[in-house]
Amino acid sequence: MHSVVAALVGLAGGVCVLLTVVSAVKTVVVPRASPVLITRVVFVAMRGLFAAVLWRSRDFRSKDRVMALYAPFSLLMLPVVWLVLVVGGYTAAFWSLGVRPWPEAFLESGSSLLTLGFRPPTDTITALLTFSEAVIGLGLLALLVSYLPSIYASYSRRELMVTALDSQAGSPPSAAELLEREARIDGIGELDTFWQEWARWFADIAETHTSTPSLVYFRSPQPDRSWVTAAGAVLDAAALVASTLDAPKQPSADLCIRSGYLALRNIGDFFVMPYDPDPAPDDPISITRAEYDAVCLRIAEAGGRLKPDRDQSWRDFAGWRVNYDAVLLRFASLCMAAPALWSSDRAVPFSRAPVTRRRARSRL
Repeated sequence: MHSVVAALVGLAGGVCVLLTVVSAVKTVVVPRASPVLITRVVFVAMRGLFAAVLWRSRDFRSKDRVMALYAPFSLLMLPVVWLVLVVGGYTAAFWSLGVRPWPEAFLESGSSLLTLGFRPPTDTITALLTFSEAVIGLGLLALLVSYLPSIYASYSRRELMVTALDSQAGSPPSAAELLEREARIDGIGELDTFWQEWARWFADIAETHTSTPSLVYFRSPQPDRSWVTAAGAVLDAAALVASTLDAPKQPSADLCIRSGYLALRNIGDFFVMPYDPDPAPDDPISITRAEYDAVCLRIAEAGGRLKPDRDQSWRDFAGWRVNYDAVLLRFASLCMAAPALWSSDRAVPFSRAPVTRRRARSRL
């Protein structure tokens, strides 16, 4: 009976180590969005700790300073949790091989993982366990060391465009301010390169923020900036150009919208965000007709030419916005983005509610 218990304990320890290694590989090495229980638990637990601190913060800037530490701290907690689980798993394995009592097995495991060598193995099997644990410990740390430069390279590319948007769309950014400024310099018809650059940006975040989902939580260097509000401002501006402004047709603006809402949906799928993948053009959106008309008035006063049929323009705009409205607002809540027009100023509380995925309707 005792040997059966020892075998079961050893098996449980081996499973714990295996699951930990698989978790680390999926988190760091596998280049696609792979839900990982250990990683999710760490980030959710850290979010709870930071939420407990946030209740003392009254203004947004104080909250931003606190949340700026959330993603880095959560990321650095991952290897700590991995190493703790490996130590626990190998402690069970050493105990099952006769290293008794439990404190002795723990010391044997800790000595092996940290390659301290103050607990020499007593036989060949124990030596093999010692060597394997040392290799796993070094491997996990090496994975993290190689992981960090990749994360910050992706973060730097993302934030370069977010920062550049300041000069055109303000801080926090808005489609109204972007098109106002372009109208004043008669530049609305010259935005083709702008839409192409942002279409590539959306494609980039679709890849990096699904293969490395922790990037979603990394905040911009300035409190008034956010990748979420930048995405919303660009998409709304493109939707206004495609639907409302009386300017030469800009196919790149339409493609930018498609690239944007597909990127947001792809990232949202990892977080199990609810949205309708095939919305009807007349489905409700979070923006009211009065808000739309107010932005149109701002653009017209700045010199922008609007299409004469405002009712049809509104229907066209809503038909574009409905493709990204729900996901954008949930990301604004998830990331606690700075208040910005038509995005984080009406953020929808984040919740996971899986829905049936169908092929999205394309208006192109």
